[in-house]
Amino acid sequence: MSIAGLVTALLVGVAAGLLGRLVIPGRREAPAWLTVSVGVVAALAGTIAAQLAGVDTGTLNLVALVIQVGLAGSSVVLVVATARLDPSDPP
Repeated sequence: MSIAGLVTALLVGVAAGLLGRLVIPGRREAPAWLTVSVGVVAALAGTIAAQLAGVDTGTLNLVALVIQVGLAGSSVVLVVATARLDPSDPP
């Protein structure tokens, strides 16, 4: 994995984490740090998956970017949709 692949994954992950909170309005139980972290990890996993699939991740590649965005976006939406308040917190 090259530096360009890592930087792209970090940027995609941060963007997906921040924008993922906007996809499901009204649900703010998941903290911002959690959605950004999930986005970054999922985008890095997308880079690894693209590399294993034979896609060149050394340069900016549309296929690798689509894989990163898809995996990061779906992961963040899943986290935001399933987040809930701690049962001991008052409503």
